[in-house]
Order: sequence, then structure tokens, then C-alpha cells
Amino acid sequence: MSLYNIEVENMKGEAIKLEEYKGKVLLIVNTASKCGFTPQFEGLEALHKKYYDKGLRILGFPSNQFLRQDPGSNEDILKFCTLNYGVSFEMFKKIFVKGKKMHPLYDFLTSNSPQRTNKKVKWNFEKFLITRDGDIKHRYLSNMPPELLEEAIEELL
Repeated sequence: MSLYNIEVENMKGEAIKLEEYKGKVLLIVNTASKCGFTPQFEGLEALHKKYYDKGLRILGFPSNQFLRQDPGSNEDILKFCTLNYGVSFEMFKKIFVKGKKMHPLYDFLTSNSPQRTNKKVKWNFEKFLITRDGDIKHRYLSNMPPELLEEAIEELL
């Protein structure tokens, strides 16, 4: 199984194969609108603006699995992120990041992560840094601010 074989849905409900991101450095993040880590949207957007032209793509996947901190509709979530944090990086439909209904993307990420392999996602804003070849370089817990990932991102770009 390859990361690039996985299909996700964007906020418009369109199916997107992650193969479209082949050759890009990815930062995949499970997000939430009502979490203590929600201000990390600012840091993620700053990374997006700084490194987009060099090949970084940030992919946000809302989840409501941690204390129901993202209960809104996909439309509400996107509106919140755009209006409050100026998010212009790619946001996708709300998914399950753990448990029986876990999306295949998160099954792949947690199973193949070099850190905490086969351990479930602990909280909102856990981050997975992916190389241009689709390999998981690093897994960061929620309390790691996005701005502290710059050096690792630059190494992969």
C-alpha cells in the first residue's frame, strides 16, 4: 500500500487521489476548530505561504473525535478556518483518524510512521511530514508548534 493510492474528498466532495501530490513535500494534519491547539492554523498558514512555491503542500483533515471539538459541517469548518485564520492551504472533508471507522489515510499514516508506529492519533493537530517520495519522515504530537517544523521541512524541499 502506498500513500499515493489513497483517495480523500475535498471540501466540495470531489474525490482526490493523493497521487496528485507525488513529488511534493506534505504536511498532513488532523484539525479541529474548537481546540486549544486551533491557533496552530496561523503557523500552518505561514508555512504554506512561505514554502508553497518550493513544493510544500499542507493538507488539513478535520476530525470531531476528540471531545467533539469540530462538530460543525464541512462548510462551517472551512468558513471558520478561512475567516478566523486566513487558511488558504487545502482542507478536506471531516474524517475519522482513529477507531473502527478510521480513514485509510490515517491507517496508513499511523501504521507506517517512524515514530509511535501503530499508535493511535492522540489529539487534534498531530502532524505527519511526508517526503517527495511519499515516505513518512516524522510524526509530531499536537504540542509541536508548526513554526518549529521549518528546519525539517527545508531539509526535504
